[in-house]
Amino acid sequence: MGLISSAVISDNLERDREVDLFDHRSQFPALEVAHRHYFNYGGQGVICADALDSITKNFRHIESIGCFSNAAGAWMMAEYGATKDAIAQELQVSPNTITLTENTTIGCNIALWALDWQQGDRILLSDCEHPGIIASVVQIQKRFGIEIDYFPLTKTRNSSADGEDSISVVELLVQHLQPKTRMVMISHICWNTGQVLPLKAIAQACHERNVLVTVDAAQSVGVLLLNLEDSGADFYAFTTHKWWCAPLGLGALYIRPEIFDQIEPVFVGWRGLTGKLPIPQWRQDGAKFEVASSTYALYEALRIAIAKANSWGSQSQRYVRICQLSKILWEKLDALPHIDCVRQVPPESGLISFTINRELAKNEIAQQSHSLIAKHLELEHQILIRALPEPDCLRASVHYLTSITDIDRLIVILETLSIN
Repeated sequence: MGLISSAVISDNLERDREVDLFDHRSQFPALEVAHRHYFNYGGQGVICADALDSITKNFRHIESIGCFSNAAGAWMMAEYGATKDAIAQELQVSPNTITLTENTTIGCNIALWALDWQQGDRILLSDCEHPGIIASVVQIQKRFGIEIDYFPLTKTRNSSADGEDSISVVELLVQHLQPKTRMVMISHICWNTGQVLPLKAIAQACHERNVLVTVDAAQSVGVLLLNLEDSGADFYAFTTHKWWCAPLGLGALYIRPEIFDQIEPVFVGWRGLTGKLPIPQWRQDGAKFEVASSTYALYEALRIAIAKANSWGSQSQRYVRICQLSKILWEKLDALPHIDCVRQVPPESGLISFTINRELAKNEIAQQSHSLIAKHLELEHQILIRALPEPDCLRASVHYLTSITDIDRLIVILETLSIN
């Protein structure tokens, strides 16, 4: 997919859209709290009132028609199908390619454990992956005796996915592929730097070498305009509670149809079976990797969350706004002498990471750890922001729901950290 060029990303957001945004934001209770400025969409999004109401309504509905009744079962399966359809439409794929999960990590684990790993096989990761992914791969290494390789993605953090430097990411990755590499595990948007990787080019290079591509998409679904069939990704795992602003406990995994017969489920349950006995037979769609009962009462809330976002422009328009806001925030941070941005270029996503230069920031608060600074910002100023361990920094998540007022307030408070 094409990213937004610097010519398109303008400092001047349309004022009428800002007015429109505040009316839209009024439908999200968390954003109506007085003087709260929310920058944690990369951790968890805020839920609109309609989605919250649907959760209570659906739990009551199940009880009213008789839980575990035929009527309840039919209702749940209808919710299940409608939710797969909604997700598939956003990702421009068939619903049959979608496996419903609870979160990104489960989806990544399904992909990682689906291969028939043999001792001596290799898997390649970047050095920017989430600790949960690294831990999963280490467990596979312990179980099967595979080798883990890393390529230094951090060296490319100042390149962009559609710029002249993007080829360096692909070349660097290919340089670290080995004859026995069977899978590459990467993030589409790096959780700690906001860098967007050229996924289609990576997948093409890997497939030319018979290497599968598994994607941690926790930070990209709800941000980028996606066509997963065109991307070439073999596995694309994501959650819906971040940028899609749905409830916790809902995620999904896309599996490229061409590899379906090569992989097997590890966790097994009735949802993945055809029901034919005595020898269990797998379903031949995404349900093959599902296990058992889920919280079906949450599914409508996800569909409402997607529809609510789509009521405020297209995904492309929302992505333009995210990039506009990210550029504004990055430039304002970069202008502060005591702030060092992790990336030296504005991010092409909603994640902006930065550090406090303690030699230039004389305030007593600024001398503390980034974790304590984040707690201070929340307790004293109602600015919700995250501290990351690697790199040691603060991370602001900018959503299309973010306002210029939010950004200005964050900058004003960060400016005070340089004052004795």
